[in-house]
Amino acid sequence: MMFRLILILLLSFAGTANAQERTPSHCIALANSNPDFHYVTRANLPDVTEETVLLHYIAHASFLIRSHGGLNIVTDFTGFTGTLPFTPDVVTMNHAHDSHWTAFPDPAIPHPLEGWGPFGEGIEHRLDLGEVLIRNVSTDIRSQFSAIEENGNSIFVFEMAGLCIGHLGHLHHAPDDAQHAALGRLDVVMAPVDGGYTLDQPTMISVLKRLKSSIVIPMHWFSDFALDDFLTGMSDEFTIVRTGGPSLVVSLDRLPSRPTIMVLRPSYLNVTR
Repeated sequence: MMFRLILILLLSFAGTANAQERTPSHCIALANSNPDFHYVTRANLPDVTEETVLLHYIAHASFLIRSHGGLNIVTDFTGFTGTLPFTPDVVTMNHAHDSHWTAFPDPAIPHPLEGWGPFGEGIEHRLDLGEVLIRNVSTDIRSQFSAIEENGNSIFVFEMAGLCIGHLGHLHHAPDDAQHAALGRLDVVMAPVDGGYTLDQPTMISVLKRLKSSIVIPMHWFSDFALDDFLTGMSDEFTIVRTGGPSLVVSLDRLPSRPTIMVLRPSYLNVTR
């Protein structure tokens, strides 16, 4: 009897140790625990070092945000990210236009987050996945025939690796004081800079200068002319860096000392051979 009790205790301790080793990534732990599961993202997406975040500009207003533990988030998800077969853990969507959402997200996606609720009521998200906290701040959008849909858009905020990362979505008006307070300090912000479909250029520039984020990533631009106009308007207070690529790794301890615009070039997540 005593031998059996000792054996049970030893097995219990061994199980606890294994569980602790798998803590940083619950999804990977689940995939490894059952040979019938296939975790397709592990071999195809890059590893992310501790206390850093990978940002990859996919297209239009869609970004891949990837954590150290392997959580994959896609913003303004349209249902297509490229030819790389993977299922995000979280997708966020806004419905100002069909280039920012899909009515039929893959049911295998664990957390599809819509940025709107019943008409005019908005929606509230606070999704805590351990290493990532996702929340939103509702804003109004222009609906058909120039009417206003109150709370029809969401600014999504991702708190991870000590950073506060914001995605402004299809922003149609300057955030008011209450919305600025709800957003808090954004270290990194992805901002639509088309100058017409969302905010006009002077208003967007004013919004971003008020946010004072360390890194601004332009998105939702339809030509280099619109992008260059935006960069010219920001150049008096922001350093401009043209990365030439779609990806950026950010960390709290390596944020630029002067506010910086990091220009990424969009690229779908495609299989490379």
